[in-house]
Amino acid sequence: MSEDDDVPETRLHRLLNSLKAQGISESRLLHAMEYTPRDLFVPELFLDRSWEDSAIPIAAGQTISQPYIVALMTQSLKLEARHRVLEIGTGSGYQTAILSRLCRYVYTIERYRSLMLEAEIRHKRLMLENIIYRYGDGWDGWPEQAPFDRILVTAALPDEPHPLLSQLKINGVMVAPQGRGSVQQLLRYTRTKDDHFEVEDLGEVRFVPLLEGVAKDA
Repeated sequence: MSEDDDVPETRLHRLLNSLKAQGISESRLLHAMEYTPRDLFVPELFLDRSWEDSAIPIAAGQTISQPYIVALMTQSLKLEARHRVLEIGTGSGYQTAILSRLCRYVYTIERYRSLMLEAEIRHKRLMLENIIYRYGDGWDGWPEQAPFDRILVTAALPDEPHPLLSQLKINGVMVAPQGRGSVQQLLRYTRTKDDHFEVEDLGEVRFVPLLEGVAKDA
């Protein structure tokens, strides 16, 4: 290992090259990941792993997802700059920050108030001003702001999420892990008509389950 291997910029560029090798090709997305410092969202105990392509534990038994999974899910949304996006599960706020650089507005819901407040502080440090927060139950979505162009779910759904799908626009897209076991399938739903959806299987993933209700605190 050379001395340069420990320089954050070197580790970042190595990660970006790894993402490209794994099929992440959208230039806007790669630019967003390059300019969003993942170490800002990682607990101090794991700072040395900030630029590894791996999931990292955060508070409340949650995780900050592997960068490849963040990139894959984001790329699969096919985001445009005018889109309004609903995110279920703010977590550390890293995925939220990536989304915010690629769309008009992000509406993000978190069941742990402490996680939501910490994420908001990080976003303010990055001067990201197009994020709207809600402390609440992700199962309900955000009907007052629906319909959305895109929906991203960052925890595993046990079944087809009808309440969330109903909040998609026609031709809208939702990407979500789905399954009851430790390994789930990453699915992309495209709403073609009022009650019709095309479903694509994007491969196996591992996420914590999406729980109902709000948590007392982290």
